[in-house]
Amino acid sequence: MAIRLYDSLTRSVKELRRPDPNDPSDVFRFYNCGPTVYAPAHIGNFRTFLVNDVIRRLLVLEFGKDKVTHVRNLTDVDDKTIRRAREESRPLAAVTKQWTDKFHADCRALNCLDPHLEPTATGHIAEQVKMIEELMQKGHAYRTADGSVYFKVSSFGGYGALSRVKERELSLGSALAGKPQTVDADEKEDGSDFALWKAWKPEDGPNKWPGPADAAPGRPGWHIECSAMSKKHLGDTIDLHTGGVDLLFPHHENEIAQSECCNGAQFSRHWYHSEHLLVDGKKMSKSLGNLYTLDDLTAKGFSPMALRYALLSGHPRKQLNFTFDSLHAAESALTTIHSFWQSLRGGNGPAGHFDEVVAALKDDLNAPAALGAFFSIVKRGPHGVSKEACDKALFALGLKPDFVARPQKDAPSEIIALADKRWAAKQAKDFATADALRKELTAAGWAMLDGKDGYKLEPLKKA
Repeated sequence: MAIRLYDSLTRSVKELRRPDPNDPSDVFRFYNCGPTVYAPAHIGNFRTFLVNDVIRRLLVLEFGKDKVTHVRNLTDVDDKTIRRAREESRPLAAVTKQWTDKFHADCRALNCLDPHLEPTATGHIAEQVKMIEELMQKGHAYRTADGSVYFKVSSFGGYGALSRVKERELSLGSALAGKPQTVDADEKEDGSDFALWKAWKPEDGPNKWPGPADAAPGRPGWHIECSAMSKKHLGDTIDLHTGGVDLLFPHHENEIAQSECCNGAQFSRHWYHSEHLLVDGKKMSKSLGNLYTLDDLTAKGFSPMALRYALLSGHPRKQLNFTFDSLHAAESALTTIHSFWQSLRGGNGPAGHFDEVVAALKDDLNAPAALGAFFSIVKRGPHGVSKEACDKALFALGLKPDFVARPQKDAPSEIIALADKRWAAKQAKDFATADALRKELTAAGWAMLDGKDGYKLEPLKKA
């Protein structure tokens, strides 16, 4: 079954294809917008990054690991990064390295595959300048009095096709949404035009580079960064571009305009956007105290793998409501998965058991259906199930099979090992072994309380 994914541009579910499957050298070109590295990524950001990770895993299963090139950028110069460097009186590079390292550590903890390439905006200034100069030469961009350069939205007839922004009457207010502006709007020819190059201002500190021809020294605008990095590493046309729904306008709309006007070719054959994450039914914000990072949750005793499970439990194109109850449920589910996986013996058995798990993911990333299919297999028991096929399904989801949730922190490791063995025996319906192991736990002074999706250990009260 081919991967079928909703396309935000055509508003339809389409098959993902390599441009020329008969060409052995041809690869699937996948670009997703990475973080702005000025602070730790929050769990809403990671919902999007985990969705991208599942897409990457499906592409590997579909085309082979050598037939996919995945690029994820790092935004290491913009208003936010410069403001943070100024507030902390530190060099921009020191600030962005700190948060880049933190982002990488969180990705590893959440079991995300590394992108093949991770370009930075500051490492591609020359490519951005060249692209801006080409846009100016072709009449799609102009310089303002202060030496900044703007893209002329009216020069691109296809503007708004992705976000349907023209249907909402493009205005100055909507065009400026998403990023603080550092140039007065009245310097632009039209309120909908957006910055390609921002002339240096004193508040930028030492952060400036030589600009395009006839422009002032300064720094690139946010949107041109992705277009230039994508062009450099994947070519004029890519096969899939993803990101959160908050990037659809203006960022991705602007990427299309500047890329297609510069390159004279379709920018991306497919667009996919994941929806917002809510926390306890509300939008995340610092003022509400519900904006969590991975560190916040691990400090409360939850594992990164439980967060991964919780964030993948809803359909990516629907808003997901995150709660601490969902993390507790994820811990229990992962314990069940671990016990089931342990009970499997080698690679024997038909692989077809898990085909429906991967098939659900290939059907527009239907993660709830995939998890439902997985647990249907678990309920039937391990008899005749292929461990190799189970590993493939877990790879697609990015779930580690050797994970065990251990809310019972005071239990010794040997007691936990006994409890794991007993749970695995029970899942395998080997009740004689399960009973014998329970007696061993009781003799050692521990009660094992079975639940629907896992167990708890409690010390027996002494007489």
